[in-house]
Amino acid sequence: MTAPDLGGLTWQELRDLDLSGVGDAADGWRGVGGWADSARTRVDNEMTAGLRETQRGEAERAAVKRLVRLSENFRYIHVECGMVRTSLDGLAAELRPVQKSLRDALAEAESRKFTVHDDGTVGYPAAGKDLLGQVPEGGTARESGLLDAADPLLRNPNPNHERAQDIADRIGRAVKDARRIDAEYATALRKLRAGPGLSVTDAMWTDAAGDLATVRKATDDHLGDDIPEDASPAERKEWWDSLGEEQRERYLAVYPDRIGNLDGIPSEVRDKANRTYLPLLMGKLEASEDERARTKLQGLEVIDRELREGSHPPMLLLGIGDQGNGRAIVSYGNPDTAKNVAAYVPGLGTALDRDFATNDLKRARDTAIGAQKYDPSSAAIVWLGYDAPQLPAEEAAGNAAVMSPHHARAGAPAYNSFMSGVSATNENADPHVTAIGHSYGSLTVGQAAQRPGGIPGADDIILIGSPGTGAEKAEDLNVGKGNVYVGAAENDPVTKLPSRPEGSGLLKEGAKGFLTNGPLGGVLGGVRGYVLGDVASDDEDVWFGTDPASEEFGAKRFKVDDGPRPFVDGEGPTPAHSNYFNPGKDQVSADNIAVIVAGQPEKIMTEDPR
Repeated sequence: MTAPDLGGLTWQELRDLDLSGVGDAADGWRGVGGWADSARTRVDNEMTAGLRETQRGEAERAAVKRLVRLSENFRYIHVECGMVRTSLDGLAAELRPVQKSLRDALAEAESRKFTVHDDGTVGYPAAGKDLLGQVPEGGTARESGLLDAADPLLRNPNPNHERAQDIADRIGRAVKDARRIDAEYATALRKLRAGPGLSVTDAMWTDAAGDLATVRKATDDHLGDDIPEDASPAERKEWWDSLGEEQRERYLAVYPDRIGNLDGIPSEVRDKANRTYLPLLMGKLEASEDERARTKLQGLEVIDRELREGSHPPMLLLGIGDQGNGRAIVSYGNPDTAKNVAAYVPGLGTALDRDFATNDLKRARDTAIGAQKYDPSSAAIVWLGYDAPQLPAEEAAGNAAVMSPHHARAGAPAYNSFMSGVSATNENADPHVTAIGHSYGSLTVGQAAQRPGGIPGADDIILIGSPGTGAEKAEDLNVGKGNVYVGAAENDPVTKLPSRPEGSGLLKEGAKGFLTNGPLGGVLGGVRGYVLGDVASDDEDVWFGTDPASEEFGAKRFKVDDGPRPFVDGEGPTPAHSNYFNPGKDQVSADNIAVIVAGQPEKIMTEDPR
């Protein structure tokens, strides 16, 4: 399907153009795209999943491989049809007011008994009087009366001339606008061509990402500017609810990245938008030779595979992006329908990569599964919506430098915006919301909690493996100290980082010596040997404020396994730091997290504070 050929457009053709036919064509592409999306869902959820569950062996693998290719074809058809449909809708939408302007001008000409010629000039009859009292003759007006308007002495004394000139200008503008609009959409539509063959290649997705940019450029004037980026999540929810179904489809087709990452948009809509955007983002990264792009691509490939294979609880993709170290927000369970919702912030070294897509997603999934044992209406989210500090172990100075509050403070507003969106879209009157921070992520949660009003909607806060929150007391986190829970393993050295005086002494002695001889060694030793952040100076202080596991802080400490000892048990420098969510390695901790998330904290196993 291509746009009507308006290159040699005349005013007669614009007048007579049947825009309903363009709309009908858009509806046809909408139907094909919807069919492809439904077919892909069926292939993934019924056929492929059924084979994986019931069959084993070489035949099963070969069949699944073909079904995956078929699913990718359907996904490609859905995405491309969405762009064609939106382009046609946009073409009709932009031509419609132009056509109306032309028809209004023609109607006025007819009412005044003017003649509109084939070339767009407007003939008018004699009327009025000149300076000599004579009736000026009629004439013909052409587009643009700038000369006549410049000097009153040069104006045509026939009053019909000025009216005819206005009509001629309006006709000319309408034709020019229509030609410009057609050229923009023709460019977009010509790009929407699929290559031959049955397989959708990485190059085709890369090309599709470019197609999206072209379509977006054509539609930007009347579509993208209306997205309420600067509104509150609640206002964005109202905006989305006010749109008609066709309007929503156009946004999902042309702006899946913006809709999929917009806090306040319903979760199932965000998931649909991000599933559309995912292959386009992967195509964009595939075209890059940058090593960081390749790393992000590897993480997205794992997420894509997980989405295809399905999971229990159901997996929703609430955000993706390649900015900074990468963005990914994944929920297990629907946070709009669940009565209990938890949002976990990962910490130091986390980025959009294969490790995140494997380990951090599993932590959210384990949390959801655990909470659902106590209340089936529970969902758990992993939120990588900020740039966590990275830890290049080969650079000792860099290892220390990343351990400042900067990243946490920068990420706190984004986390609060997301949590405000959770409150805006949740269908329950008063959902139970838990904010979870692990490692440096606990500092991010702590900084978010200390912003005015606290974390929107949060009832409880869980701090796990925390080096501190930047707060002196649990009540500073704005949920009441009785609703702040802390898990700190005995053998987790991150929860025992030195106080400011200790760190200062180590720095004076020289970080190099501490790196070599310190009890933690390696990376963590470098972190301990460097003073960063604003912390107090008493004995209960860790790196970022009062030790959350201490009696002075005042939180509820729950029992966790001691975990392996650093180096001694042969699992590296911080093995206990990564076990809190894992029921296979620390069942006690995982159970305690689950009951808090499920809104049943009376069932936790407590532990004395330090």
